[in-house]
Amino acid sequence: MLALTGGRIADVTGTRRADVAIEDGRIVAVGDVADADRTVDVSGQVVAPGLVDSHVHLFMDGRPDAESMRDESVETATYRAAANLRTALDAGVTAVRDLGAPGTVALDAKAAVEDGVLPGPRVLAAGQNITMTGGHGHWIGTEADGPAAVRKAAREQVKRGADVVKCMATGGVLTTGAQTGAPELTQEELEALVEAASAKDVPTSAHAHGEVGIQNAVRAGITSIEHGTFMDRETAELMVDHGTYWVPTASALHGIVEHGVEAGIPEQAVAKAEDATDRFEDAFRHALDAGVTIAMGTDAGTPFNFFADVPSELELMVEYGMSPAEALESATVTAADLLGLDDVGRVAEGFRADLVVLGDDPNEDATAWGDPDRVLVDGQFHR
Repeated sequence: MLALTGGRIADVTGTRRADVAIEDGRIVAVGDVADADRTVDVSGQVVAPGLVDSHVHLFMDGRPDAESMRDESVETATYRAAANLRTALDAGVTAVRDLGAPGTVALDAKAAVEDGVLPGPRVLAAGQNITMTGGHGHWIGTEADGPAAVRKAAREQVKRGADVVKCMATGGVLTTGAQTGAPELTQEELEALVEAASAKDVPTSAHAHGEVGIQNAVRAGITSIEHGTFMDRETAELMVDHGTYWVPTASALHGIVEHGVEAGIPEQAVAKAEDATDRFEDAFRHALDAGVTIAMGTDAGTPFNFFADVPSELELMVEYGMSPAEALESATVTAADLLGLDDVGRVAEGFRADLVVLGDDPNEDATAWGDPDRVLVDGQFHR
């Protein structure tokens, strides 16, 4: 038995003084621990759950022009995914959901971590995203048109072992020629996708910026909306009525707008991101006012949105109106619930020992997540 002693613990239930005992990868006691085989003194520090990032792209590296990866080999993407797994873990991320990669890169990354081939956070993967012909992200996705073709494409991803089926309900910022908020897959196509995934009890995710595309996805029964940049009050209330999660990915827009054309980001992408940023603040306010369930996700891998910087997403969420404690909840138990992980996200008996040791209290200060002193997965120290 390993015990982390002398510190405080912080999770969705608050912050309090307690030791944490770990055995066989799980937390077996929280409180005063006196009979551990090994102790690590964390006096003056805070033990918290590891971060759960609901939206990443492991094969991407934050380069200015994402489309420049179109001609790279799947093998190259695989090496990059391996490096990003290690970087994410260093940053205190202990679970990720990959929402689109070439071939089986993300699914293979999941298997490599599970089998102990690579160090990294737990991976849940969508495989390839489903998009209309020529739609957003078509160069890494599966193109399908019409309900029958979309249904077949979804079934193919489930057959490959996808943990979630990801689709493109609207255009996006990084695809040349795509209109950010314009609907792409129709509601009927989205319904076919949900039907196919639900038959195997697999959740669904939709990239969606504009109100119409978001509403189409919500009414179709999509589990989570990614980005939701142009969400209005009516759309936010619809999401609440349907129990739809929102994954805001604030870091994605900020990475593009803060660096701009001067850093090599394509002009069309910068223009679309700037327009989206002007609307995003309103979307966040509508979501908070309506009570939308928000799960933390970064879209890590997009321009200047690096895996090492995942913890800064919580700071952005606070800037947009959440409290540090609400951001913690979003990045731990809520994100874990979205991913279907019912035994991570809390410092509590019976939960997996996926933990970080921080210098400050993340329930009081969102910057506390930056540069954790220690990271544990299944009770084993990564750093």
